[in-house]
Amino acid sequence: MLTSHDADAFPGLLTRDGARWHYLDSAATAQKPNAVIDAVTRALGPDYATVHRGLYARSADMTMAYEAARRQVAALIGGAEHELVFTRGATEAINLVAQSWAVANLKPGDRILLSMLEHHSNIVPWQLIRATTGAVIDVCPLTQDGQIDLDAAQAMLTPAHKLVAFSHVSNVLGGVLDVARAVALAHGVGAKILIDGCQAVARVPVDVAAMGCDFYVFSAHKLYGPTGIGALWARGDLLDAMPPWQGGGSMIDRVTFAETTWAPAPQRFEAGTPAIAEAIGFGVAADWVRGKGLAAIHAHESALVAQAREALGRLNAVRLYGPAASAGIVSFTIDGVHPHDLGTILDEENVAIRAGHHCAQPLMAHLNVPATARASFALYSDQTDIAALVRGIERTLRIFA
Repeated sequence: MLTSHDADAFPGLLTRDGARWHYLDSAATAQKPNAVIDAVTRALGPDYATVHRGLYARSADMTMAYEAARRQVAALIGGAEHELVFTRGATEAINLVAQSWAVANLKPGDRILLSMLEHHSNIVPWQLIRATTGAVIDVCPLTQDGQIDLDAAQAMLTPAHKLVAFSHVSNVLGGVLDVARAVALAHGVGAKILIDGCQAVARVPVDVAAMGCDFYVFSAHKLYGPTGIGALWARGDLLDAMPPWQGGGSMIDRVTFAETTWAPAPQRFEAGTPAIAEAIGFGVAADWVRGKGLAAIHAHESALVAQAREALGRLNAVRLYGPAASAGIVSFTIDGVHPHDLGTILDEENVAIRAGHHCAQPLMAHLNVPATARASFALYSDQTDIAALVRGIERTLRIFA
């Protein structure tokens, strides 16, 4: 039961009057299981103390829990704990790579390859780097069904390209990147490759060692964890060579007015008091997802995507976007109905979707629409959510007719 205190219960899936809330906005942020909520509550309450500084027992215990969370999160993606930096989210993780690695390594005329479907967080930081370093940004087109066109990427890449930055799973279209091929293409011209894994880590198995990428970024809150924290995984040799991008406490070795020396990675990139309780919740969420099995989660969400696309495809006014085999995400429009109006009417039916440009305005321009409606699934989603979505759309069509 959703009202139980079982570790698998999601109290956020109930309305204030106790009714079922059909939450179909998990691509924006996932609801939290009690296991995560309880861990954060304990960390903020009876277990709370600072980390890395205190000489008293509770501080030492909290430091151990904080670093255990780093191991838990690294294990989720097959990485080593010394290669994982806690950040405020994937956005900060990308900016960290941009302001540290890119500033140190790019020069005028170097090139960066992005794709048409990238989230703004994987576009804007590179535009700032373009202004700073004189690097050039190229944009890889999409296939007809909305995947990153790796054949086109292969034709575009040259030795002048120093970085490729692609989404593992599109937050709008749900397509899954062939990361192994993308890595091979980037490395084939001597470029580094960053993968935005925000939509992937909660949906598909990830193994950074097997994929061979150089940087991998993701956020906790899309992984059934807290907001305000995420991670950058980077190859150890790259991380060790990167200069710090923020200064403060915790990231130093020794400070004098003459000079400062830095702590080793990953601490070098974690200036100031960290998000302690959030990190612990992040670790619990990572373990919770690992316990459920990402292959099983992906199979569950893929089945729901297939059912949703079939049901929506039977409605003549609905236009679907993206590949049929998407990872937990279905984007669509309805003839004569703005997605914002649809979202408002669905809310009256206890159905929550996302409507807008999804922080992917270049992709919206490519699709020739101002916005789409997006239904996104999670482990807690089921067929009743699809049925409620279809009922709400049918009501919307009657209203607008």
